Amino acid sequence: MIPVEVEEALQTVLRVAKQQLQQRLEPVIVPLSDALGHVLAEDVVALEPLPPFRASIKDGYAVVASDGPGEYPVLLESRAGSHPTSLKLTPGTIAYVTTGGPIPDGADAVVQVEDTQQLTTSTSTSHGDGDGDGDGDGSKRVTILTTVTQGYDIRPVGSDIQKDSLVFKAGDLIDSAEIGLLATLGLTSVKVYPRPSIAVLSTGDELVEADTKTLKWGQIRDSNRPMLLAAATQQKCKTVDLGICRDEEESIDNVFDMAFSSDIDILLTSGGVSMGDKDLVKPCLGKRGTIYFEKVLMKPGKPLTFAEVSGKERSKRILAFGLPGNPVSCMVCFDLFVIPAIRLLSGWSNPQLPRVHARISHPIKGDPFRPEYHRAVLKWALNDGSGRPGYVAESTGKQASSRLLSMKSANALLELQATNQILPAGTSIQTILLSDKVNTQYLCESNIDTSVSQPVPGFTFQSTASSEVKVAILTVSDTVSSGAGPDRSGPRAISVINSLSEKLGNARVVATAVVPDEVGKIKDALKSWSDVDRVELILTLGGTGFTPRDVTPEATKAVIEKETPGLVYVMLQESLKVTPFAMLSRATAGIRGSTLIINMPGNPNAVSECMEALIPALKHAFRQIKGNKKEKHPRHVPHAEGNATDEWERSFKAASAKSGCSCSH
Repeated sequence: MIPVEVEEALQTVLRVAKQQLQQRLEPVIVPLSDALGHVLAEDVVALEPLPPFRASIKDGYAVVASDGPGEYPVLLESRAGSHPTSLKLTPGTIAYVTTGGPIPDGADAVVQVEDTQQLTTSTSTSHGDGDGDGDGDGSKRVTILTTVTQGYDIRPVGSDIQKDSLVFKAGDLIDSAEIGLLATLGLTSVKVYPRPSIAVLSTGDELVEADTKTLKWGQIRDSNRPMLLAAATQQKCKTVDLGICRDEEESIDNVFDMAFSSDIDILLTSGGVSMGDKDLVKPCLGKRGTIYFEKVLMKPGKPLTFAEVSGKERSKRILAFGLPGNPVSCMVCFDLFVIPAIRLLSGWSNPQLPRVHARISHPIKGDPFRPEYHRAVLKWALNDGSGRPGYVAESTGKQASSRLLSMKSANALLELQATNQILPAGTSIQTILLSDKVNTQYLCESNIDTSVSQPVPGFTFQSTASSEVKVAILTVSDTVSSGAGPDRSGPRAISVINSLSEKLGNARVVATAVVPDEVGKIKDALKSWSDVDRVELILTLGGTGFTPRDVTPEATKAVIEKETPGLVYVMLQESLKVTPFAMLSRATAGIRGSTLIINMPGNPNAVSECMEALIPALKHAFRQIKGNKKEKHPRHVPHAEGNATDEWERSFKAASAKSGCSCSH
């Protein structure tokens, strides 16, 4: 059988696994403590607003904003966790409040402690340092030193989450932040998709258990089985240990009969899939089902076999992976093919391991005949050798498929194309993140294919299918760039694009980067992605406010050739529904060449809100930017039939109808 290409093999695995989704176990309800890493099987709606009462953002004094600066008696105190008071604040009085404390009726703003001066001090109270107790009786007096507006430093009811709002969609992955949010909603259990059950078998006459003290001539301890059981457990799967089987057809048949009659979803074997007379796994699988491929054009891992067999009930199908016997080949095949299958069966919308681009720190020689998956240690560097931040990859050393040491500490696989050449240090290589091991700036929780674009002489940016919309995401932050804090917006934006991929015309994030709040570095990234990599969409995150370091709009305006103010208007309208501070945004958007560049807010949630608002027009916009002026939807929907629910959309359609425009909006 001719070896199949890696991508063809992976798509075959995912296609067959997808067919199994119809027989997937019913969703299960698990306690919140066990939900980490699972995928939600149902939508989650907020049953109450958050906060459920008007709450103070800071320690200070609740006031009537129209009173202005002056000396006032402290009528009452309101602390976080305290019961609502029956007293109502009236003009000319104030109340002491702590962070998170309820705002008394009658008050409409908060003045922080730092902008006040206490005039009297009782033995039980000292408000000047933000502390205090007692009920407040007016005997304490405080001078308000500043003017505030209505709503200042107050979190309105439902400002974080509105009652009956959709907080999670079925298919969302539950990470640590999601656990906290679910707890905030008052949920102690959730409905999730169960992880598949995996059986693991090692084959080989030479194998003995790992606890064997003295090895006889020709024997080796079995490393693959404990390694695969641990890897499956790491993916939160139930495991079945089938032990070691001799290289005898009857023996293998007996174990297979036992395994396939049990309640498993995936079978993993190691060894017995090469070309020797004792390699009997393939014929034993062939008798029970369909073998889709038995060789893959890759190094290591060429003798990988993939089949589908019948379970104890003939309607149930089991995925069977005949993994190579060499430990490294075995583990690399697990990462590249088994993990995506596990994730697909577990409800992940995009099950493939994420990708980035990394510069190699030293020369590497590829294989002249097969693509090689070179084990490496990936690190984030403020200077990756090009003068910019980026990933740097260092080989783990000798790459023999039997040398398990080459997997030690490896958190990435360099995807080396077949070549006779030695790749020089500094070459940018597409790299697969072994995400469970990566401790770098981007952990990619959306689980999608990403790439960091760092052009190198002689290197071509990773191409995508012509039908795909390539997206690049630029986080602009001094804090993140310096390593002083995590990037929460970047991974969230990746997740948003992934979830909206189809609506955007099969969008895929192909590049991510972090730069400080510096015009020059922002411009460099925008120019590189637009002019060299020719992505269709660039989203910048952050740097659009009023602070002196917020320069993203200035950098963007310096590189765009046409402005697109309508997109900014729509984002502003959407953001104003959430916070009045949205009016402080200086974001811009525009076109450079064939690339649309949009400044997004730095708030992770705002990215999702703004992208949802832009969805109706972006797919059409990408086609127009490419010069297709005649492109229209198959059928223009009359404005009277539209389902516009937002005021901006109704206004936009009405204006278009008035002008006689017949194009699709």
